[in-house]
Amino acid sequence: MNHLLKSVILFIASGIQGTAMAVFLFPHFIPSGGAASVSVLLNYLLHVPFSITLWVLNAGLLIAAVKWLGKSNALWTLYCVTVTSITVNLISPHMKAPLSNVIPDMGIGAVLFGIGIGILFRMGASSGGMDILALIISKLRDSSPGRPLFFINGSLLLLTGIVVDLKVIVYALICQFIGTKILDIIYKLEFRHRVPMLDSQNEGPSSML
Repeated sequence: MNHLLKSVILFIASGIQGTAMAVFLFPHFIPSGGAASVSVLLNYLLHVPFSITLWVLNAGLLIAAVKWLGKSNALWTLYCVTVTSITVNLISPHMKAPLSNVIPDMGIGAVLFGIGIGILFRMGASSGGMDILALIISKLRDSSPGRPLFFINGSLLLLTGIVVDLKVIVYALICQFIGTKILDIIYKLEFRHRVPMLDSQNEGPSSML
């Protein structure tokens, strides 16, 4: 695929993901995943901006992406992490209060988040953080990344719920369940013989398209 076209698609997908987090999930302190859980905790406890925590944590895990998924995946992931962080940083200051009640916001946010991250995975990138670990497990097991992503994030979501609010655990797990189901649907749209997406030439998952 043309790199310019790929960058535009990833930009849109990352923007969708960032919007889901900043508009629908974060105002209710619902983390969208592992790195987001840490960002919610630090924002809740120390008022550290969401975008800063997200970028630092995600960038740190890029070393694993380079080793296991290839340089191409790592570079695209860094690009997506940056776009997502900028989106969150631009929107969050304007979200003085949640748009609606927690249930509809959580549902909309989970669907949008799943769509965004599903497109990223299909295009040979990720949103960083625990997604990188999920992709590594997916590569080793030749399976879709939705289930490992759900279980990896579960432990961090539990910690966030204990610190912030026990109800957050329920909301976050429901959000994860919906989001990862959407992810798997998008991920499996290609014919099965075109998976696994990670080839042996360090080109990352981009070979699926």
